[in-house]
Amino acid sequence: QVQLVESGGGLVQAGGSLRLSCAASGRTFSTYAMGWFRQAPGLERGFAAGISRYGVITEYADSVKGRFTVSRDNAKNTVYLQMNSLKPEDTAVYYCAATTFGVRRTPVSYDYWGQGTQVTVSS
Repeated sequence: QVQLVESGGGLVQAGGSLRLSCAASGRTFSTYAMGWFRQAPGLERGFAAGISRYGVITEYADSVKGRFTVSRDNAKNTVYLQMNSLKPEDTAVYYCAATTFGVRRTPVSYDYWGQGTQVTVSS
């Protein structure tokens, strides 16, 4: 079992930046690839970014590529999502998730989920 807790969300103006953190419990954090997903009101939960167990491989949705950066610090049991040049369409609840299968882009592939943190980008 692993518990995930997101933080760092908030209200930001378009063009601004936020850094989300996801803190994990347990001693096996490095065995999990991690993903960031987001869900806007009325829409399905979608993939934003993912990172392999040791951070060698990263993947991004086309909509965030070049603006978002996912990273991790296994010594701190934490994964990050640096979000730059934010747009109103980035507004969503952001979730981190853990999978033993390496980076996947589908929510059903993930075993553990955080509670989510709200990101709101104003025009």
